[in-house]
Amino acid sequence: MKQTAAFSSHQKLVVALLALTQFTVILDFMVMSPLGDMLMKSMSIKPNQFGFIVSAYAFSAGISGLLTAGFADRFDRKKLLVFFYTGFIIGTLCCGVANTYYTMVAARIVTGLFGGVIGSISLAIITDLFDLSQRGRVMGFVQMAFGASQVLGIPIGLYLANAWGWEAPFFLVAGLAMIVMTLIFIRLEPIVAHLAVQRDKSAFKHLLHTVAKRDYRIGFTATALMSIGGFMMMPFGSAFAINNLHITPQQLPLLFMVTGVGALCIMPVLGRLSDKVDKFKLFTIAALYMMVIVLIYTHLTPQPLWIIMCLNVLMMGGIMGRMIPFTALTTGIPDLVDRGAFMSVNSSLQQIAGGVAAVIAGMIVSQQDKFSPIEHYDTLGWVIIGLTIPCIFLVYRVSMLVKSKLARGAGVVNVPAPTAA
Repeated sequence: MKQTAAFSSHQKLVVALLALTQFTVILDFMVMSPLGDMLMKSMSIKPNQFGFIVSAYAFSAGISGLLTAGFADRFDRKKLLVFFYTGFIIGTLCCGVANTYYTMVAARIVTGLFGGVIGSISLAIITDLFDLSQRGRVMGFVQMAFGASQVLGIPIGLYLANAWGWEAPFFLVAGLAMIVMTLIFIRLEPIVAHLAVQRDKSAFKHLLHTVAKRDYRIGFTATALMSIGGFMMMPFGSAFAINNLHITPQQLPLLFMVTGVGALCIMPVLGRLSDKVDKFKLFTIAALYMMVIVLIYTHLTPQPLWIIMCLNVLMMGGIMGRMIPFTALTTGIPDLVDRGAFMSVNSSLQQIAGGVAAVIAGMIVSQQDKFSPIEHYDTLGWVIIGLTIPCIFLVYRVSMLVKSKLARGAGVVNVPAPTAA
């Protein structure tokens, strides 16, 4: 196994701040799923309408990422992060005060316009400040925000929603994000090394130069296909658990908490493993394993709570086992001069593909009334399996690209980390 470099004190600070940022952004997005059943009943909306609420965030995030891609490498990455994080906080507050289907759609669009770009900025920061041999561990730690949102954020949000209404979780997210924003503003150093190598005077030309590169387009395609399969089950997860598996609304926070604890334990291990073994091999094993678990879960009938919890943890292991090595591989594709633009376009495609997945899922599943079982959820499982197979081939091509680039000595430009204040 390969030896891995230790993190500096500044790198540890960056990882912590990015993980906290991702925690709030992921929580804002993820809380829509467990609130799905509550929102559909409260606003008397149908599954296809709820699918559009979810996809409204994704589509606006994707459009925002494409619009900002040309500018992503032209500013201090810290300033970009602060700007878009501020807009995300405002959008989240708007979600909390929305009181109709249409105002909720509008609020999710505003949130997506800002929140959807934050992930790409974080990836650009990670790629600037961390060697490729360290990025698996970084992604493992940053992606712990996903597990933390399920362990802490979603259960607490659901308890607040049960006590004070579905609006409460959005106010919780906004409050936490304000604290994180303060820490970023005070502690994060400027990240400007990429500004010295900019060649394109026009933001539009910079975007065109980025999407015109064949190697980049392979990475974009793999990301889009991964996202379509990955997002399909999520929007109707809570509705399926309550109406089909007979989980009670009171048990739902516990289910998310246990799943999140499992994710918190699994992700750092997968991150370290991703830096020690071949990333594509790890991705392939996780993808094949996930196909089996997804097939089992989407065909599940009412079972004891502990069985449903175990299957959710196992499924989370497969999802994260794919995502961590794939994300680490993807960061090895762009050159320093294009990283911000590449990450923005890549994030946009991820968001748009997720929105497409939510719309398709809303068209596939159905519900006779708001208390009846979700129908055709098993069909989603088969669709996900069908999309995973070509995805493995595309990730293989990404892996070959990164290895070829490293062999040519063009893989990673190490940027000295600034000294922490």
